[in-house]
Amino acid sequence: QVQLVESGGGLVQPGGSLRLSCAASESIFNFNAMGWYRQASGKQRELVATITVGGSTNYADSVKGRFTISREGANLVYLEMNNLEPEDTAVYYCDARLMSRSYWGQGAQVAVTS
Repeated sequence: QVQLVESGGGLVQPGGSLRLSCAASESIFNFNAMGWYRQASGKQRELVATITVGGSTNYADSVKGRFTISREGANLVYLEMNNLEPEDTAVYYCDARLMSRSYWGQGAQVAVTS
């Protein structure tokens, strides 16, 4: 089973930037898509961004123009987050999707506060 490890979370002021990394224990090209999801306190987990094996990307409306998903080599996926807002505060999870099954990392906390 693939292991996913997120890093790069932290505390940032509104308008700031962070880059999250997801390191996979096997090639990300073994999966149909890789993605980032987030879960704020008291809310359901929601999609942030995905990138398919073919390189197509998809974003939640709330992050379009501010966040960018990308990959490097066969084992790394990034989420570049710019112009962060307090509403972006959440635990961010990396997801590897194979058919109908998802594999999750342990999550990285992002807090946006002044």
